Amino acid sequence: MALFTFHFSLFISSCRRDNDEAAQFFLRGNVQLQKREYREAIRFYTEALDKKPDFADAYNNRGLAKFRNDDREGALADYTRAIDTDPDFGAAYLNRAEVRLETGDVTGSLADLQRIAREYADSSFYQVRLADTYVRLNQPAPAQAAYDRALQLDPKNVEALTNRGALFFGQKAYEPAEQDIREALRLNPKQDAALNNQSLLMARRGQYAEALAFVERALAMQPNQPYYLNNKAYLLLMLNRPGEALPLIEESLRRDDNNAWAYRTQGVYYLQQQKPAQALTAFRRAESLDPAVDALYYYIGMAERAGGNVRAACDAWQRGASVGDVQAAAEREKQCS
Repeated sequence: MALFTFHFSLFISSCRRDNDEAAQFFLRGNVQLQKREYREAIRFYTEALDKKPDFADAYNNRGLAKFRNDDREGALADYTRAIDTDPDFGAAYLNRAEVRLETGDVTGSLADLQRIAREYADSSFYQVRLADTYVRLNQPAPAQAAYDRALQLDPKNVEALTNRGALFFGQKAYEPAEQDIREALRLNPKQDAALNNQSLLMARRGQYAEALAFVERALAMQPNQPYYLNNKAYLLLMLNRPGEALPLIEESLRRDDNNAWAYRTQGVYYLQQQKPAQALTAFRRAESLDPAVDALYYYIGMAERAGGNVRAACDAWQRGASVGDVQAAAEREKQCS
């Protein structure tokens, strides 16, 4: 399974120009953007830019419309044009940081966020984005500090609670993780990332059927989210329903082939199908992407043992035990003493 943390909510500029023709097109674009008519919004913003090529707000908001229309590269280009036009345009830096994080440019995202740190220091939203970026940079201490600051500024920030809960889970601090996720769902029972993360917490306790109900609620809101698809697949495997799980694993990897958790699930599938060599290939791919994936070394050991390599299995379980993998430690105690 995998925790999912990021939920994007970018900033819309207000009109800062005189009430001229370009401003009228800009305002029409804002109306369409609010109505989620993104192509129409892009058309109106483009008209505004035809009339006023240095209209930074129009570049910024057209970037947002493109982002929400799944055009990441177009959004990035427009945010950059907005910043080139107005180097002090804080909202455009924040929006560009979002896209950079989404597209894997984590250092670029951090640079943009640091550029506006003073201006946005008291923004709970900004602090969550800063924390998310530190998570992606594998810097948990500043990430937690930023999540804590976000919640000091707004104790009802559901995203901050959800994402801090995910960070706690990744650090194997399960009790505070559960507290954060439970509070997030109390505040917003339809928060899909929190629903997904609650399913992970329940699965860890072996409550697979109950966990499946939670991830299915998340998928009802985000049916193509690759992390949720993978999590459902893992739960189906735990419930001995491999035929239903395999298409979900394949679809999850098709949508995101760098998801270490999905490769772990693929390995579990092959292990259950008594194909240890294929399982080991999948687990090693997961390890290369993120060695902190939960119970990964337990499963690597199981695949090695199924392939007849007991010494390699014990080495894997030892490595897992050293990083707090309870299952790996237990298996090592049983098999390698």
